[in-house]
Amino acid sequence: MLYYLFDYIDKHFNLPGAGLFQYISFRAGVAAVLSLLITITFGQRLIAFLRRKQVGEDIRDLGLEGQMQKKGTPTMGGLIIIAAILIPTLLMAKLDNVYVILLIATTVWLGTIGFLDDYIKVFKKNKEGLAGRFKIVGQVTIGLIVGLTLYFNDHVVIRENVPAAVASVEVAPLPSDYKSDLDVKSTKTTVPFLKNNEFDYSSLLFGLDKNYTWIIYTLFVILIITAVSNGANITDGIDGLAAGTSGIIGLTLAILAYLSGRVDFSSYLNIMYIPNLSELVIFCTAFVGACLGFLWYNAYPAQVFMGDTGSLSLGGIIAVLALAVRKELMIPLLCGIFLVENISVIMQVSYFKYTKKKYGEGRRIFLMSPLHHHYQKKNIPEAKIVTRFWIIGILLAILCLATLKVR
Repeated sequence: MLYYLFDYIDKHFNLPGAGLFQYISFRAGVAAVLSLLITITFGQRLIAFLRRKQVGEDIRDLGLEGQMQKKGTPTMGGLIIIAAILIPTLLMAKLDNVYVILLIATTVWLGTIGFLDDYIKVFKKNKEGLAGRFKIVGQVTIGLIVGLTLYFNDHVVIRENVPAAVASVEVAPLPSDYKSDLDVKSTKTTVPFLKNNEFDYSSLLFGLDKNYTWIIYTLFVILIITAVSNGANITDGIDGLAAGTSGIIGLTLAILAYLSGRVDFSSYLNIMYIPNLSELVIFCTAFVGACLGFLWYNAYPAQVFMGDTGSLSLGGIIAVLALAVRKELMIPLLCGIFLVENISVIMQVSYFKYTKKKYGEGRRIFLMSPLHHHYQKKNIPEAKIVTRFWIIGILLAILCLATLKVR
């Protein structure tokens, strides 16, 4: 909203400083600061409100050290994360940008599903929360919307064979609906570490009519959004882990979006140039600011938990960001923490069922799953587990950025 206001002022009144809002880096910086301020300023008020309403976490005794001390800690803190993402985005971003619209819709949609889950747990005293089938339907629905939009929307394009002389500056004076003759509809994505690092989903049709590509592509989008949102949900098991890990991933995607959204950098790095994508940097910085601001209250010992309201949203946002930047095949690396947490649960449950069927007694691979609980069972302090996971997340992020040149 402020972008349009200051754009109007700059064009009609030539007010000094109004032109700053043309710069993506300026608006992204303001969005990050606003997001941090919103989270830190209003976080304490939200915590106090949740305490008054007795919106506390009901802790099951799993025999973990310090676990029962967390009983009654306010949950549904994801509401402040969502607000801290949406408000700066609405103020600073171009709201006619298809990528921004998709991310706003994803945040609201998955935040609503998570909120319903938390509401049922807290107010209806149902520990199971929202039935799993309804969660899946919600995730599949937003996946369907995102997949069809990314495939069919005319503004979701890539620019092929960009001449070196066409290198752009950061300020993009062209209207958002501008299309070059080089802009093409494509389902190409990036494959890390390979020399010709592009993969087209149409190649999965194995000779069938390419008109069916949208089906394959949409199915992959649904799978990715469902997997990553559930991965973030599972990771949110100890103080600060999901928020910190998501912040690291969000910052990495912000860098990738900025590079892929500029002709000069994408040409220099020999990566895919995606018109209109750089506007997503504003959403990304608001996302990172919200995660860091939430850590102010969620770091050990946590004063508030994000609940499914926050974790489902964070995971879904990361998935859609990766899809928009066309780096979704990098998710197993970039979101390695989420992946390992997911796999640890799958391995534990599968092995337990297999051994129970074979030997009559279920056996375990880990002391407890997800993986962070395994380390808690080994009496490693919670804060140390989280810090080490963050370090691994940073290393994975650096490795992802290195793929821009390592092929």
